[in-house]
Amino acid sequence: MVDAKGRNMKCLTFFLMLPESVKSKSSKSSKKANASGSPKLPPVCYEIITLRSKKKKKMAADIFPTKKPASTTTVQQYQQQNLNNNNTIQNCNWQGLYSTIRERNSVMFNNELMADVHFVVGQPGKTQRLPGHRYVLAVGSSVFHAMFYGELAENTDEIHIPDVEPAAFLAMLKYIYCDEIDLSADTVLATLYAAKKYIVPHLARACVNFLETSLSAKNACVLLSQSCLFEEPELTQRCWEVIDAQAELALRSEGFCDIDAQTLESILQRETLNAKEIVVFEAALNWAEAECQRQDLTSSTDNRRKVLGKAMFLIRIPTMALDDFANGAAQSGVLTLNETNDIFLWYTAAKKPELQFVSMPRKGLTPQRCHRFQSCAYRSNQWRYRGRCDSIQFAVDKRVFIAGFGLYGSSCGSAEYSAKIELKRQGVLLGQNLSKYFSDGSSNTFPAWFEYPVQIEPDTFYTASVVLDGNELSYFGQEGMTEVQCGKVTFQFQCSSDSTNGTGVQGGQIPELIFYA
Repeated sequence: MVDAKGRNMKCLTFFLMLPESVKSKSSKSSKKANASGSPKLPPVCYEIITLRSKKKKKMAADIFPTKKPASTTTVQQYQQQNLNNNNTIQNCNWQGLYSTIRERNSVMFNNELMADVHFVVGQPGKTQRLPGHRYVLAVGSSVFHAMFYGELAENTDEIHIPDVEPAAFLAMLKYIYCDEIDLSADTVLATLYAAKKYIVPHLARACVNFLETSLSAKNACVLLSQSCLFEEPELTQRCWEVIDAQAELALRSEGFCDIDAQTLESILQRETLNAKEIVVFEAALNWAEAECQRQDLTSSTDNRRKVLGKAMFLIRIPTMALDDFANGAAQSGVLTLNETNDIFLWYTAAKKPELQFVSMPRKGLTPQRCHRFQSCAYRSNQWRYRGRCDSIQFAVDKRVFIAGFGLYGSSCGSAEYSAKIELKRQGVLLGQNLSKYFSDGSSNTFPAWFEYPVQIEPDTFYTASVVLDGNELSYFGQEGMTEVQCGKVTFQFQCSSDSTNGTGVQGGQIPELIFYA
């Protein structure tokens, strides 16, 4: 259509029902028309409204800028109702409450409204029936697209999924509908399984990131087993880093007893386990006892040896200290009499018998040292102690495990020191130990170890502290550095308010951090 000035116009026709007063006029006009023989007009008139077209298209949020979006409380109420599967939309114009398609789509999450498919999720006796919308699911997952719109599409209105937990399936649906990731330690593994099964890669990546950040010695063995199952090599590598560095904690954790036999064998044959062999042996026996329960077997020595199978020979029993073997493994009952005799001969005889057990010690991990001073010195009036605390703060750019500190010793000949070392994060104690070390009078550093290495996360400052008791005059560091590169790890240092004996970035005690990376 062209207006009087020759401009193009678009017509939008609105069929508007006119008021009664107009209807009556229209009715009279129609009667006159009928009387004159004209065709009969309908009793209702419609008006044609012509609007000028706009060059720029606008979205709904632009057209109604004064419209307030749905409050956070309202959205949370809808989401809570959806989680409970009891969402009832009382407002007939609920679409108008939300300004974006994401918010309107979120209302459909776990909602019976317009649902065209249902899922019965969970094992028999623990199932939950969840509503879904084929189009939304197909947009979020290629598996759902093939299921509903592919060549082999299912026509059934109810789909049974016994291998996925309801909470995990709901977490996946929430991501597909709401673009929100809601993970917890209890459901993350099950959610990762669901995301892998239905090929939702971004949710799967979020699950892996969650697991990596929550990784510790307590759950590393279980996560190792799951990471291999889910084919997540980066997570597998992270698990091995924790297990190697904190092997004794990992082997003594409850999660170790829950791993499968294949994962057990991979851990027992690990060359870099940083643990005593007696700890490895005891962990294997604990696993065997749990496996007997899983197989409904009595936990006898014969059954424990049976469920261990060939994994028994991956334990390097001949590398144990003789006391550990005599008081532990030899009296455990899982070794045969011939095996026990042969191992004793291995320890004592010049001509050693052949053994089925591996006789070479594990290599373990080589500790690295971050030295933060460029020189050291001593003076007649420094460095004194008297129960005061030397402390420094540090941060790293990669996960490491602090095994201990390197400390200066006496500057007046040989002396013995008692060292109480601590490691804190934001005031929370992560590790401490009371140990002794002997100083030979040189300017060398001497190690003070934690009982177990302490896991250090990147980009967070930790506080290293020591209280020394011994010869008051010792060496101290000078020309301290705020940043030190150790291999692939960068350390940053800053002063600590806990330091009451003068140690800081530029000088003092705690010249070295001993770590595994």
